[in-house]
Amino acid sequence: MPVIPLLICDDSSMARKQLLRALPADWGVSVTMAANGQEGLEAIRQGLGQVVLLDLTMPEMDGYQVLAAVREENLQAKIIVVSGDVQTEAIRRVLELGALAFLKKPADPDELKRTLASLGLLGEPQTAVAIAREVPETQTSFQDAFRETINVAMGRAGALLARVLGVFVQLPVPNVSMLEVGELHMALADAQNGDRLTAVCQGYIGCGIAGEALLIFHGSEIADMAKLMQRDSVEYSDMEMLLDLSTILIGACLSGIAEQIDVVFSQGHPQVLGEQGGIEELIRVNKQRWKKTLAVEISYSLEGHNIHFDLLMLFTEDSVERLSKKLAYVMS
Repeated sequence: MPVIPLLICDDSSMARKQLLRALPADWGVSVTMAANGQEGLEAIRQGLGQVVLLDLTMPEMDGYQVLAAVREENLQAKIIVVSGDVQTEAIRRVLELGALAFLKKPADPDELKRTLASLGLLGEPQTAVAIAREVPETQTSFQDAFRETINVAMGRAGALLARVLGVFVQLPVPNVSMLEVGELHMALADAQNGDRLTAVCQGYIGCGIAGEALLIFHGSEIADMAKLMQRDSVEYSDMEMLLDLSTILIGACLSGIAEQIDVVFSQGHPQVLGEQGGIEELIRVNKQRWKKTLAVEISYSLEGHNIHFDLLMLFTEDSVERLSKKLAYVMS
Protein backbone atom coordinates (compact mmCIF):
# COMPACT_ATOMS: atom_id res chain seq x y z
CA MET A 1 0.00 0.00 0.00
CA PRO A 2 1.42 3.45 -0.89
CA VAL A 3 2.64 5.74 1.85
CA ILE A 4 0.13 8.47 2.79
CA PRO A 5 1.33 12.10 2.71
CA LEU A 6 0.51 13.45 6.19
CA LEU A 7 0.69 17.13 7.12
CA ILE A 8 0.93 18.28 10.74
CA CYS A 9 0.11 22.00 10.87
CA ASP A 10 0.62 23.78 14.19
CA ASP A 11 2.59 26.86 15.22
CA SER A 12 3.95 25.09 18.31
CA SER A 13 6.94 22.77 17.86
CA MET A 14 5.89 21.05 21.08
CA ALA A 15 2.42 20.36 19.68
CA ARG A 16 3.87 19.05 16.41
CA LYS A 17 6.20 16.74 18.34
CA GLN A 18 3.32 15.52 20.52
CA LEU A 19 1.23 14.69 17.46
CA LEU A 20 4.12 12.90 15.79
CA ARG A 21 4.53 10.73 18.88
CA ALA A 22 0.78 10.08 19.04
CA LEU A 23 0.59 8.62 15.52
CA PRO A 24 -0.15 4.88 15.27
CA ALA A 25 3.17 3.03 15.13
CA ASP A 26 2.15 0.94 12.11
CA TRP A 27 0.61 3.75 10.06
CA GLY A 28 2.45 4.20 6.76
CA VAL A 29 2.85 7.95 6.35
CA SER A 30 5.39 10.47 5.13
CA VAL A 31 5.24 13.50 7.40
CA THR A 32 5.48 17.19 6.49
CA MET A 33 5.47 19.85 9.20
CA ALA A 34 4.01 23.36 8.86
CA ALA A 35 4.38 26.12 11.46
CA ASN A 36 1.41 28.24 10.38
CA GLY A 37 -1.69 28.10 8.21
CA GLN A 38 -0.03 29.70 5.19
CA GLU A 39 2.74 27.08 5.15
CA GLY A 40 0.14 24.39 5.67
CA LEU A 41 -2.04 25.54 2.79
CA GLU A 42 0.96 25.66 0.46
CA ALA A 43 1.90 22.10 1.49
CA ILE A 44 -1.64 20.92 0.73
CA ARG A 45 -1.46 22.57 -2.69
CA GLN A 46 1.75 20.62 -3.34
CA GLY A 47 0.05 17.33 -2.50
CA LEU A 48 1.85 16.89 0.83
CA GLY A 49 -1.34 16.81 2.88
CA GLN A 50 -3.60 14.01 1.76
CA VAL A 51 -4.38 13.75 5.49
CA VAL A 52 -3.99 16.86 7.65
CA LEU A 53 -3.85 17.32 11.42
CA LEU A 54 -4.70 21.01 11.75
CA ASP A 55 -4.50 23.46 14.65
CA LEU A 56 -6.93 26.40 14.83
CA THR A 57 -5.13 29.18 16.71
CA MET A 58 -2.11 30.13 14.59
CA PRO A 59 -0.43 33.33 13.34
CA GLU A 60 -0.60 34.55 9.73
CA MET A 61 -3.44 32.20 8.78
CA ASP A 62 -5.54 30.32 11.30
CA GLY A 63 -7.16 26.92 10.94
CA TYR A 64 -10.55 28.32 10.01
CA GLN A 65 -8.98 30.20 7.10
CA VAL A 66 -7.13 27.07 5.96
CA LEU A 67 -10.36 25.07 5.96
CA ALA A 68 -12.13 27.81 4.00
CA ALA A 69 -9.30 28.01 1.43
CA VAL A 70 -9.20 24.21 0.99
CA ARG A 71 -12.93 24.24 0.29
CA GLU A 72 -12.76 27.26 -2.02
CA GLU A 73 -9.87 25.80 -4.05
CA ASN A 74 -11.42 22.32 -4.02
CA LEU A 75 -8.18 20.82 -2.71
CA GLN A 76 -8.08 17.13 -1.90
CA ALA A 77 -7.30 16.92 1.80
CA LYS A 78 -8.89 14.96 4.61
CA ILE A 79 -8.60 17.28 7.60
CA ILE A 80 -8.82 16.47 11.29
CA VAL A 81 -8.71 19.51 13.56
CA VAL A 82 -6.61 19.13 16.73
CA SER A 83 -7.08 22.21 18.88
CA GLY A 84 -7.09 23.61 22.38
CA ASP A 85 -10.18 25.66 21.52
CA VAL A 86 -12.85 23.24 22.70
CA GLN A 87 -15.85 25.57 22.48
CA THR A 88 -18.95 23.82 21.16
CA GLU A 89 -19.31 26.56 18.55
CA ALA A 90 -15.68 26.13 17.43
CA ILE A 91 -16.30 22.41 16.84
CA ARG A 92 -19.51 23.15 14.95
CA ARG A 93 -17.78 25.71 12.72
CA VAL A 94 -14.85 23.50 11.72
CA LEU A 95 -17.14 20.60 10.85
CA GLU A 96 -19.29 22.97 8.80
CA LEU A 97 -16.15 24.12 6.96
CA GLY A 98 -15.33 20.55 5.97
CA ALA A 99 -13.21 19.07 8.76
CA LEU A 100 -13.89 15.36 9.18
CA ALA A 101 -13.35 15.28 12.93
CA PHE A 102 -12.25 17.32 15.94
CA LEU A 103 -9.82 16.22 18.65
CA LYS A 104 -8.92 18.25 21.73
CA LYS A 105 -5.32 18.95 22.66
CA PRO A 106 -3.20 17.24 23.72
CA ALA A 107 -4.29 14.46 21.36
CA ASP A 108 -4.74 11.08 23.01
CA PRO A 109 -3.00 8.37 20.90
CA ASP A 110 -5.84 5.90 21.32
CA GLU A 111 -8.48 8.47 20.42
CA LEU A 112 -6.45 9.56 17.39
CA LYS A 113 -6.13 5.95 16.22
CA ARG A 114 -9.88 5.32 16.67
CA THR A 115 -10.68 8.50 14.75
CA LEU A 116 -8.36 7.61 11.87
CA ALA A 117 -9.81 4.09 11.74
CA SER A 118 -13.42 5.34 11.78
CA LEU A 119 -12.63 7.61 8.83
CA GLY A 120 -10.97 4.77 6.89
CA LEU A 121 -7.60 6.51 6.86
CA LEU A 122 -5.37 3.87 8.47
CA GLY A 123 -5.28 1.33 5.66
CA GLU A 124 -3.18 -1.80 6.05
CA PRO A 125 -0.47 -1.87 8.74
CA GLN A 126 2.99 -0.97 7.44
CA THR A 127 6.30 -2.30 8.70
CA ALA A 128 8.79 0.26 7.42
CA VAL A 129 7.02 3.24 8.86
CA ALA A 130 10.00 4.71 10.65
CA ILE A 131 11.74 5.48 7.36
CA ALA A 132 8.76 7.45 6.13
CA ARG A 133 8.65 9.51 9.31
CA GLU A 134 12.06 11.06 9.16
CA VAL A 135 11.49 14.75 9.79
CA PRO A 136 14.04 17.30 11.00
CA GLU A 137 14.33 17.16 14.79
CA THR A 138 13.96 20.60 16.34
CA GLN A 139 14.66 21.43 19.95
CA THR A 140 11.56 22.67 21.73
CA SER A 141 12.34 25.79 23.74
CA PHE A 142 10.94 26.37 27.21
CA GLN A 143 8.86 29.29 25.95
CA ASP A 144 7.34 27.24 23.13
CA ALA A 145 6.52 24.34 25.47
CA PHE A 146 5.00 26.62 28.09
CA ARG A 147 3.06 28.61 25.48
CA GLU A 148 1.47 25.40 24.23
CA THR A 149 0.60 24.43 27.81
CA ILE A 150 -1.02 27.84 28.24
CA ASN A 151 -2.79 27.46 24.88
CA VAL A 152 -4.54 24.29 26.03
CA ALA A 153 -5.46 25.80 29.41
CA MET A 154 -6.68 29.00 27.73
CA GLY A 155 -8.93 27.00 25.42
CA ARG A 156 -10.60 25.18 28.31
CA ALA A 157 -11.14 28.46 30.17
CA GLY A 158 -12.58 30.03 27.00
CA ALA A 159 -15.01 27.14 26.56
CA LEU A 160 -16.25 27.54 30.13
CA LEU A 161 -16.69 31.29 29.66
CA ALA A 162 -18.54 30.72 26.38
CA ARG A 163 -21.02 28.45 28.14
CA VAL A 164 -21.56 30.94 30.96
CA LEU A 165 -22.07 33.94 28.66
CA GLY A 166 -23.68 32.24 25.68
CA VAL A 167 -21.19 33.84 23.27
CA PHE A 168 -18.28 32.77 21.08
CA VAL A 169 -14.95 33.66 22.66
CA GLN A 170 -12.22 34.59 20.19
CA LEU A 171 -8.95 33.10 21.38
CA PRO A 172 -5.53 34.54 20.52
CA VAL A 173 -2.08 33.02 20.31
CA PRO A 174 -0.88 33.54 23.91
CA ASN A 175 2.23 35.65 24.40
CA VAL A 176 4.92 34.29 26.75
CA SER A 177 8.00 36.34 27.69
CA MET A 178 10.40 37.22 30.51
CA LEU A 179 9.86 40.81 31.62
CA GLU A 180 11.73 43.20 33.90
CA VAL A 181 9.51 45.41 36.04
CA GLY A 182 10.11 48.38 33.73
CA GLU A 183 9.05 46.36 30.68
CA LEU A 184 5.97 45.15 32.56
CA HIS A 185 5.10 48.74 33.42
CA MET A 186 5.37 49.69 29.74
CA ALA A 187 3.24 46.71 28.67
CA LEU A 188 0.48 47.58 31.11
CA ALA A 189 0.69 51.27 30.23
CA ASP A 190 0.33 50.36 26.56
CA ALA A 191 -2.69 48.22 27.36
CA GLN A 192 -4.20 51.13 29.25
CA ASN A 193 -3.91 53.44 26.21
CA GLY A 194 -5.36 56.47 27.95
CA ASP A 195 -8.23 54.62 29.60
CA ARG A 196 -8.54 53.61 33.22
CA LEU A 197 -7.92 49.98 33.98
CA THR A 198 -9.66 47.87 36.57
CA ALA A 199 -8.05 44.58 37.43
CA VAL A 200 -8.76 41.60 39.63
CA CYS A 201 -5.57 40.23 41.16
CA GLN A 202 -5.34 36.69 42.52
CA GLY A 203 -2.24 34.92 43.81
CA TYR A 204 -1.49 31.23 43.32
CA ILE A 205 1.14 28.77 44.53
CA GLY A 206 1.84 25.08 44.20
CA CYS A 207 4.85 22.72 44.03
CA GLY A 208 7.35 25.57 44.07
CA ILE A 209 5.49 27.50 41.33
CA ALA A 210 3.94 30.82 42.31
CA GLY A 211 2.65 34.02 40.82
CA GLU A 212 -0.15 36.50 40.41
CA ALA A 213 -2.95 36.50 37.87
CA LEU A 214 -4.44 39.78 36.69
CA LEU A 215 -7.75 39.98 34.85
CA ILE A 216 -7.64 43.43 33.29
CA PHE A 217 -10.57 45.47 32.01
CA HIS A 218 -10.89 48.89 30.46
CA GLY A 219 -13.32 50.89 32.55
CA SER A 220 -15.66 51.51 29.63
CA GLU A 221 -16.22 47.78 29.06
CA ILE A 222 -17.10 46.71 32.58
CA ALA A 223 -20.75 47.73 32.30
CA ASP A 224 -21.14 45.82 29.01
CA MET A 225 -19.67 42.68 30.53
CA ALA A 226 -21.90 43.06 33.58
CA LYS A 227 -24.95 43.02 31.31
CA LEU A 228 -23.79 39.74 29.73
CA MET A 229 -23.23 38.21 33.16
CA GLN A 230 -26.34 39.75 34.68
CA ARG A 231 -27.83 37.70 37.47
CA ASP A 232 -31.47 37.78 38.50
CA SER A 233 -30.63 39.79 41.59
CA VAL A 234 -30.75 43.56 41.13
CA GLU A 235 -27.96 43.80 43.71
CA TYR A 236 -25.44 42.09 41.39
CA SER A 237 -22.75 44.78 41.21
CA ASP A 238 -19.90 45.42 38.80
CA MET A 239 -17.46 44.32 41.50
CA GLU A 240 -19.30 41.03 41.98
CA MET A 241 -19.20 40.54 38.21
CA LEU A 242 -15.44 41.10 38.15
CA LEU A 243 -14.87 38.65 40.97
CA ASP A 244 -17.14 36.04 39.37
CA LEU A 245 -15.41 36.41 36.00
CA SER A 246 -11.98 36.11 37.59
CA THR A 247 -13.08 32.95 39.39
CA ILE A 248 -14.14 31.43 36.05
CA LEU A 249 -11.15 32.43 33.92
CA ILE A 250 -8.26 32.39 36.38
CA GLY A 251 -9.49 29.22 38.06
CA ALA A 252 -10.02 27.40 34.77
CA CYS A 253 -6.61 28.47 33.39
CA LEU A 254 -4.77 27.38 36.53
CA SER A 255 -6.66 24.10 36.55
CA GLY A 256 -5.73 23.50 32.90
CA ILE A 257 -2.05 24.22 33.59
CA ALA A 258 -2.04 22.09 36.76
CA GLU A 259 -3.53 19.09 34.99
CA GLN A 260 -0.90 19.15 32.24
CA ILE A 261 2.17 19.52 34.46
CA ASP A 262 0.84 17.48 37.40
CA VAL A 263 0.73 20.09 40.15
CA VAL A 264 -1.95 21.38 42.50
CA PHE A 265 -2.37 25.14 42.89
CA SER A 266 -3.74 26.92 45.94
CA GLN A 267 -5.39 30.23 45.10
CA GLY A 268 -5.59 33.34 47.23
CA HIS A 269 -8.65 35.50 47.64
CA PRO A 270 -9.23 37.70 44.54
CA GLN A 271 -8.92 41.44 45.04
CA VAL A 272 -10.18 44.24 42.81
CA LEU A 273 -7.34 46.68 42.09
CA GLY A 274 -7.04 49.90 40.18
CA GLU A 275 -10.61 51.13 40.52
CA GLN A 276 -9.30 54.56 41.46
CA GLY A 277 -5.58 54.68 40.73
CA GLY A 278 -5.47 52.65 37.54
CA ILE A 279 -2.16 51.42 36.17
CA GLU A 280 0.06 53.29 38.63
CA GLU A 281 -1.55 51.57 41.60
CA LEU A 282 -1.07 48.15 40.02
CA ILE A 283 2.64 48.76 39.61
CA ARG A 284 3.12 50.46 42.99
CA VAL A 285 1.46 47.65 44.94
CA ASN A 286 3.27 44.83 43.14
CA LYS A 287 6.61 46.21 41.96
CA GLN A 288 8.63 44.31 44.57
CA ARG A 289 7.14 40.97 43.51
CA TRP A 290 7.42 41.78 39.80
CA LYS A 291 11.12 42.65 39.55
CA LYS A 292 11.46 39.96 36.91
CA THR A 293 8.62 37.71 35.87
CA LEU A 294 7.62 35.08 33.37
CA ALA A 295 4.65 36.89 31.86
CA VAL A 296 1.78 35.22 30.01
CA GLU A 297 -0.63 37.52 28.18
CA ILE A 298 -3.96 36.31 26.81
CA SER A 299 -6.18 38.89 25.09
CA TYR A 300 -9.77 37.66 24.95
CA SER A 301 -12.55 39.20 22.87
CA LEU A 302 -16.21 38.29 22.52
CA GLU A 303 -17.64 37.88 19.03
CA GLY A 304 -20.53 40.25 18.32
CA HIS A 305 -19.65 42.48 21.28
CA ASN A 306 -17.20 45.34 21.65
CA ILE A 307 -15.68 43.71 24.72
CA HIS A 308 -11.99 42.89 25.13
CA PHE A 309 -10.09 41.97 28.26
CA ASP A 310 -6.66 40.63 29.14
CA LEU A 311 -5.58 37.83 31.42
CA LEU A 312 -2.01 38.43 32.56
CA MET A 313 -0.30 35.65 34.51
CA LEU A 314 2.93 36.66 36.21
CA PHE A 315 5.05 33.76 37.41
CA THR A 316 7.94 34.49 39.77
CA GLU A 317 11.46 34.15 38.41
CA ASP A 318 12.06 31.25 40.81
CA SER A 319 9.15 29.36 39.24
CA VAL A 320 10.86 29.08 35.85
CA GLU A 321 13.31 26.37 36.94
CA ARG A 322 10.49 24.27 38.41
CA LEU A 323 8.33 24.75 35.32
CA SER A 324 11.27 23.79 33.11
CA LYS A 325 11.68 20.51 34.97
CA LYS A 326 7.97 19.78 34.67
CA LEU A 327 8.06 20.40 30.92
CA ALA A 328 11.41 18.68 30.32
CA TYR A 329 9.87 15.42 29.07
CA VAL A 330 8.25 17.18 26.10
CA MET A 331 11.24 19.40 25.35
CA SER A 332 13.77 16.58 24.88
